[in-house]
Amino acid sequence: MDRSLVLLDNRGRKHSVPPGEGMVRVEGLGTFDASKLHGQIGRRVAVGGKRFIVLEASGQDLRETMARGPQTLAAKDVALLLYTADIGAGARVVEAGAGSGALTVALARAVGPGGRVMSYDVREEALRIARTNVAAAGIASVVDFRLGDVRKGIPEHDVDAVVLDLVDPWMATAAAWDALRPCGHFASFSPNMEQVKETVAALRARPFVDHRTVEVIEREMEVRDIGVRPSFAPLGHTGYLTFARKVLDTF
Repeated sequence: MDRSLVLLDNRGRKHSVPPGEGMVRVEGLGTFDASKLHGQIGRRVAVGGKRFIVLEASGQDLRETMARGPQTLAAKDVALLLYTADIGAGARVVEAGAGSGALTVALARAVGPGGRVMSYDVREEALRIARTNVAAAGIASVVDFRLGDVRKGIPEHDVDAVVLDLVDPWMATAAAWDALRPCGHFASFSPNMEQVKETVAALRARPFVDHRTVEVIEREMEVRDIGVRPSFAPLGHTGYLTFARKVLDTF
């Protein structure tokens, strides 16, 4: 997987540079020869008469600079999802609700070149945006995008995790159980408690164990010479993450 780059200006603004050789188009900067950035990681370069620091794109950089469609999960939620659902190198993951592809990028980076992400959405436009963002991140080879409704079934079997960002994830719990390997992980993101209640009830009706629902609260700190204080714009509630694991027997 080719790593994409980010150009950082002196005001903290970031511009994503897609992977590739030769002329590339960068939003807000125009078209220029990307080869001039080779070997310049961490150094200052001039593009269009302006100065930038060349950074190797992190997951957060990619999320901040990608084209947006539907609302994307916050970084705080993505980090816990990857950890709790045990999504790592070589994993096979089914994602439903591709949206802008922000979570897709995080999943693909986590599973690496030896893994696979199958990303479903019922909207062609969402898949188009997600494909663009995944390609810009340089990880298109890891992701299969599919137009389809996982609530009607998931063709894949023995996958390591099923991740749902749907308005009604409880309608896909049966399909998720069928697709998961024994001890595979279920994860869903829901903005409100009523969705959580329905989802957990559906999980309890099937052989899932280790149910857990959490809300992640983040508060950034402002660090200045005169002191440190919490930001006046804390990132609080974004949604609830629900987790469970597939088993074959119950108590």
